[in-house]
Amino acid sequence: MKRLKVRSKQVVLSLVCLVLGFILAFSYSLANKEEETGNSLTDRQWRQEEALRDQILRQQQENNKLQDDLYEKQEKMVEIEEGLAKEEQVLFNLAEDAEKYRMFLGKMKVKGPGIKVNLADANYKPSEENANNYIVHEHHVFKVINELYIAGASAVAINGQRLKHNSYIKCTGPVIVVDGVEYPAPFEISAIGDADVLASAMNIIGGVKEQLVNDNILFSLEKKKEIVLEPIIGES
Repeated sequence: MKRLKVRSKQVVLSLVCLVLGFILAFSYSLANKEEETGNSLTDRQWRQEEALRDQILRQQQENNKLQDDLYEKQEKMVEIEEGLAKEEQVLFNLAEDAEKYRMFLGKMKVKGPGIKVNLADANYKPSEENANNYIVHEHHVFKVINELYIAGASAVAINGQRLKHNSYIKCTGPVIVVDGVEYPAPFEISAIGDADVLASAMNIIGGVKEQLVNDNILFSLEKKKEIVLEPIIGES
């Protein structure tokens, strides 16, 4: 009977040990699985992060390349704009020159401020020997015209007839001939330009006005806010 009790205790102890061992084994196995699972997730996350870093790096490199391309195209655009600006300036200068040449040739109507100079024959004195000393001659007209052009006149006309680059003036008795057209005195010379400058050029001491007055020519000058000169019709 006593031996039977001892065996029963051994059986119970064995069962307890067996159960305890099973629990320990199961716990160890479960811990290993959790550790393996944890390591597996960490590796996957690392690979994903590495892939994202590579993707970001490639995108940055692509952005840098695109930025360089943009800078290059912007520089080319600036060069093109500068070239167009130079061409525009050249065309503008050409247009200005063409307008000046047309004005010089008398091919376009012009208007602007200026002056009008009147030259008239003086009253003849019978006591004087030569009546030609009181008549306006072509060289008197030439003096006025040359002084006006030197002072910056852009267009000049005699009795309304516009002068051109190859105009000629000659004296025939009491009249002068301008490009084949006769005009008797008095002669009105119109000039477009800075009125103050043109008037000062005429009135300078020892200048054209004094020379004409000394030649017994009646001289008068008037500033005008606007003078209109029509274009020359026909061949220039």
